[in-house]
Amino acid sequence: MKKFNLFNEIIVVERSALLNAINSAKEFAITYEGKIIESDFESYPLIYRGSIAPASTSALAPQQSHSLTNMLSQNYKIIEDDARVLIKAAAAWKEILNLNIRHCDYDDSSGDGISIFADKELEDMGWHATEFNIEYRDMVSVIESSCEGVLLCIEQDDPYQFSGLGFIFDKICARRHVREFCKKRIQEKLDNDPLFSEEKLSDDEREAVAFFSLHS
Repeated sequence: MKKFNLFNEIIVVERSALLNAINSAKEFAITYEGKIIESDFESYPLIYRGSIAPASTSALAPQQSHSLTNMLSQNYKIIEDDARVLIKAAAAWKEILNLNIRHCDYDDSSGDGISIFADKELEDMGWHATEFNIEYRDMVSVIESSCEGVLLCIEQDDPYQFSGLGFIFDKICARRHVREFCKKRIQEKLDNDPLFSEEKLSDDEREAVAFFSLHS
């Protein structure tokens, strides 16, 4: 997966496409890749979604395009470069979080860590794997290192700050790698950890063993 850190990234948008979307007075969105979309908003990681009131569109004639900054909101830093609009969106993270949190594949935006997958198959694996002290973060690390997707986030070192949302583009890849990872880790515990010996397994642990088609 690609990490898209809004502190570092600049979203490049085609200026004419952005002005056309604004002047249409219809709802539109800007994806993290800088594409303008007018539908299927919950299919993409977004950095902006909204519409501009028709009464305001007269301010967006080509020669007056400096008004773009106030149109998107003061949290977006905008620079116009001929046919392009360059957007820095880190300060708009709370807005971006609200735009995406309902359709991301996992939420890593709080200090509590990851607790659920949106994908049912992945969530079933996560639910059972936690019986063997395998954390969602462990599973997510496998996905982020092996599968296609994007981690839309803000991250900085000093002082350390991180908040992110994960979007998995290849679910089949994620399911395969997470299942293989969990099976290997659980089997290792069954074989080597006295806490998970046959006679000590709880009903939930036995259910997890069966779910992953393992032997205790």
